[in-house]
Amino acid sequence: MGDTSRKWWALAAVGSGVLLSTIDGSIVNISLGTLVTAFDSNLNVVEWVVLAYLLTLTCLLLLMGRLGDMFGKRRVYTAGFVIFTVASALCGLAPSIGALIGFRVAQAVGAAMIQSVGPALLVTAFPPRERGAALGAIGSFVAMGILIGPALGGLLLRYASWQAIFYVNIPVGLAGTWLTLRSIAPDAPAARTQRFDVAGALLLMTALFGLLLALTEGPLWGWRDARVIGLLGLFGVAGAAFVAWELRAPHPMINLRMFRSPVFSLNLLAGFILFIGLAFNLLLTPLFLQFVYGFDLQTAGLTLMALPLTLSLTSPISGRLSDRIGPRVLTIAGLLICALALAGLSLTTVDTPPPRMVSFLMLLGVGVGLFQSPNNSTVLGNAPPEALGVASGMLAVMRTLGQTGGIAVAGAIWASQVIAQAGPVEPITAAPPAALASGFDLAMRVAAGLALLALLPSLAGGRAAATSPAPARAD
Repeated sequence: MGDTSRKWWALAAVGSGVLLSTIDGSIVNISLGTLVTAFDSNLNVVEWVVLAYLLTLTCLLLLMGRLGDMFGKRRVYTAGFVIFTVASALCGLAPSIGALIGFRVAQAVGAAMIQSVGPALLVTAFPPRERGAALGAIGSFVAMGILIGPALGGLLLRYASWQAIFYVNIPVGLAGTWLTLRSIAPDAPAARTQRFDVAGALLLMTALFGLLLALTEGPLWGWRDARVIGLLGLFGVAGAAFVAWELRAPHPMINLRMFRSPVFSLNLLAGFILFIGLAFNLLLTPLFLQFVYGFDLQTAGLTLMALPLTLSLTSPISGRLSDRIGPRVLTIAGLLICALALAGLSLTTVDTPPPRMVSFLMLLGVGVGLFQSPNNSTVLGNAPPEALGVASGMLAVMRTLGQTGGIAVAGAIWASQVIAQAGPVEPITAAPPAALASGFDLAMRVAAGLALLALLPSLAGGRAAATSPAPARAD
């Protein structure tokens, strides 16, 4: 196979992994009510079908990225497809809710392997002048998964069974495995001088687990609950121990010296801040559509497709443009458009025509599409070549933590404003539509402010790139 055709086959292989994981997440999320009935369980237990997957995935992303750097990204990526496919079959065969949760943990192991090294594989498969185009195409796969997932899940749950939402992964997983073996160049022999940092991995996983579980359960348990305080304390202690250990470990899990590159660190921070702001829209816009506009689930779902639709169209264009004119103008324009779109959404009231909200959702998709591909390309382009797997995993971790933390903050801001307007009400969605819209207004203004805040590290990263364009290398 020629180098030219190989890179496009490699894009198909990585794209299939992105599509698989994106569809899987959205399908499972809409099936929780069905699973409650199927297993004669309750929502608090069934929610762990999603939560166990999310916790495992986030805790393992950087670990799998490190394994990819050490033993070969193709090996890790292929193994991830195999594990995810087998675990999907086991999920469909699960005899109890406990077994299903366990198999979802196994699924997350495979997903972590796929997501952590997928972008890094593209960086090595495509020349630097085409890196933006490749990562932009991946953005389209993400948007495609967001578009397909809910509709496909609804059809499968209606006309087949809950098992089908897991069995649908099997043909995609088999195709992805074949594409990977066919198109990705074999790994170089593993370096025998490298050793895996077990202590660092355990400390990092412990810190991420504490933080993620606290952010996820904090709104339910209460932020002053002893369990939440304990989890945040666990995050602080384990995180500090991780940093101290990594600075003196002979073969660290993450070579912290890579963060000395301001281009790498600042653009990573810009993406993290933006994802916090985008989580406000992810949580609150569906609630607005259902409880302020009174849309049914199907109409709300169709309305929410506006964002991924424009994202899928903008992302590849942005990626190609970044290869030609550089990423700086596109990332800044993307953040400004995101801020404008979120500010526009904040003006939505009970009497606002729904098409106006749709127009701002489409504009938000354009902003995210303009920002994300060039920003990711900048981060990966300024990571040490020997740490591309870790850098790729870092992008995924920042996205997950940003969204999780953003949902917690958005929910708190929204609820406090609704209660201030309508007084205590249970459930809070039973408050008058005007009060719900007031909470939405305040939360979206905060989200717009976060998009503007992300401009600061993005601008600083752009200036640093102009003065010091050479990628950082680990010592």
